[in-house]
Amino acid sequence: MNFDDIRKYVQEDMQIDDTQLDLESLRIPQLHNKYLNLFHDERLKLKRMRYEYASSYKAKWEYYSGKMSEEELQSREWEPFDLKILKQDLDKYLDGDADLILEKQKITYQEEKVSYLESVLKSINNRNWEIKNAIEWRKFLNGT
Repeated sequence: MNFDDIRKYVQEDMQIDDTQLDLESLRIPQLHNKYLNLFHDERLKLKRMRYEYASSYKAKWEYYSGKMSEEELQSREWEPFDLKILKQDLDKYLDGDADLILEKQKITYQEEKVSYLESVLKSINNRNWEIKNAIEWRKFLNGT
C-alpha cells in the first residue's frame, strides 16, 4: 500500500462525528485493529527490505573488492570491476553505488510509512480521551 492511500484512509477514518460520540467510541477497537494490522504489515516489509539491502551490500562489497567469483558475476549479469580500490576507499564506492542508493531510498520511504502508522496508532489510543473530553464539555455547557 502506498503512502497516499494510507493518508487517504486515515483522513476518512479519523473524523469524529460529534453527534454520535457513543458510536465513535465503539469504533475505536475497529480502527485500532485496522491500523495495527497495517502497521505490522508495513513494519515486516521494512525488515525484509533491510535484509535485502544487507545482502545487496555484501554482494556489492565483494564486487568492488574484487572477491566476487566469475560465476556470481555472470549470474548477476555484472561486468567485472577492474579497478583496485584501497580498503579505506571502498565505502565511497558502496555509498555512491546507484543500486544501493535506490534501495536506501526505498527503505527511507518505508520507514516514513511505518513511523506515520505508529503515530496514527497513538492518535487512535488517545481517541478515548478526546471523546471523553467532548462529552465532559457538553455536560459543562448543559450545566450538568
